[in-house]
Amino acid sequence: MVPPPSHSPPLLDMRGIVKRFPGVLALNGVDLEVRAGEVHVLLGENGAGKSTLTKTIAGVYRPDAGDMRLDGRPVHLRSPRDAQALGISTIYQEFNLAPDMTVADNVFLGREPLRVRALGIVDRGRLIRQTRDVLATLDAQIDPETLVRHLGVAQQQTVEIAKALSLDARLIVMDEPTAALTSREIERLFDTIRHLTQRGVAIVYISHRLDEVKAIGDRATILRDGAYVATVPVASTSIDEMIRLMVGRDLKDKFPKISAAPGDEALRVERLTRKGVLHDVSFSVRRGEILGLAGLVGSRRTETARAIFGADRLDSGRIFLRGIEVNVRTPADAIDNRIALVPEDRKRHGIFPSLPVRENITLSALGQFSRRGLLDVGRERRRAQEFVSSLRVATPDLERWVVYLSGGNQQKVVIAKWLNTNAEVFLFDEPTRGIDVGGKVEVYRLMGELISRGAAIVMISSDLPEILGMSDRILVMREGRVAGAFDRRDATEETILNCALRGAAPVVPS
Repeated sequence: MVPPPSHSPPLLDMRGIVKRFPGVLALNGVDLEVRAGEVHVLLGENGAGKSTLTKTIAGVYRPDAGDMRLDGRPVHLRSPRDAQALGISTIYQEFNLAPDMTVADNVFLGREPLRVRALGIVDRGRLIRQTRDVLATLDAQIDPETLVRHLGVAQQQTVEIAKALSLDARLIVMDEPTAALTSREIERLFDTIRHLTQRGVAIVYISHRLDEVKAIGDRATILRDGAYVATVPVASTSIDEMIRLMVGRDLKDKFPKISAAPGDEALRVERLTRKGVLHDVSFSVRRGEILGLAGLVGSRRTETARAIFGADRLDSGRIFLRGIEVNVRTPADAIDNRIALVPEDRKRHGIFPSLPVRENITLSALGQFSRRGLLDVGRERRRAQEFVSSLRVATPDLERWVVYLSGGNQQKVVIAKWLNTNAEVFLFDEPTRGIDVGGKVEVYRLMGELISRGAAIVMISSDLPEILGMSDRILVMREGRVAGAFDRRDATEETILNCALRGAAPVVPS
């Protein structure tokens, strides 16, 4: 029987952890105490030091100063292998799995049971049995001989957890584990986490979703600007108090919605159809308006935005801008017609990670800074600096690789790129996914500035409070169709979710 977390001695005890990178003090005397059998949440804005601290726990980084103890004994981790040998396992947001290998091969990769050790011949039968035994402890109905690429995101996450358990993990770090999961999959994950903690496994849990933190966490340690702020009991600490500790100030208005007077119609789409994907999708959005696009995973909201932007070919349908029909077959056509897409996956589709902030901002409109094929770098730099200043992009300088910025600042760079093209219609796909609370407010304020200038925004979001807080009108999509529409004053989370699940909602005139 594992003693309650509140009465357990610390399994992991970190004191005064310091980590420096060139020009950056990433961790400045951070403390962290994790007990066996507890879910210990790490909270903080992007850039607060959470990732650096977890990579220190995982043995990826060596601290420059401080003390780390496991079961009261000093430990000095030189590599992730050292951490694994001590029972510390990390599940990153981007899974570390071999897609063309089986579940069993992934779980015991590099540690396969051998039939003939001298020849390195794997005992497949024993491998399958051992994998099945580990999966059974998680109540996971997954065939050990299935290729990982054939599994869904939630099942792949289960394989990562099984891999950790096969290493006899006593402490598992989970980095944004619910980012790509449905609500039902999140509940299954929480059941697994509870099962693990009942066995005495400690969980370090990183998430920006504070409602999840309240549901699963025991204690939370808050970091700000690389420094330790506080450790608080989750049950007795309100979400507003957590936010105040994270950002160092009260965020009274989490959704700073600007109500601009809607102008003329900016975008209208009629009967957009793509076989097996979109079915007669029609809607319009006016200048000074935010149209929220809600729906469950698989409702084809992203595919709608990509079709309007010319990234995916349509079989039929019409697109009108400012009342005039336009032919958008490619993203270049969309840019020429002043349509911008801020994509869901900014790291893959929104930024060039290994290029500096300056080039990420100006690449979309290099013609503005070129003359006879020659780039005016001085002019380019001045324009990039204007956007960095006006959007408050936190970067040491314009030549900083954008991959080193926080998620919120990367999003600002993506938006700056499109502002540089003088876009009038913005398609925002999950604009605040993976961004901390303070960063979200900055993005919302930026959206407000855009509509106050007369831009039109279509905002896709899976966050219902965000949809309700920022939209003027709300469309709900289901299986590639518009299932219903609401005025923001008449919509609730329940009505939107019911429409997403069942369809048949009253349609509000556009």
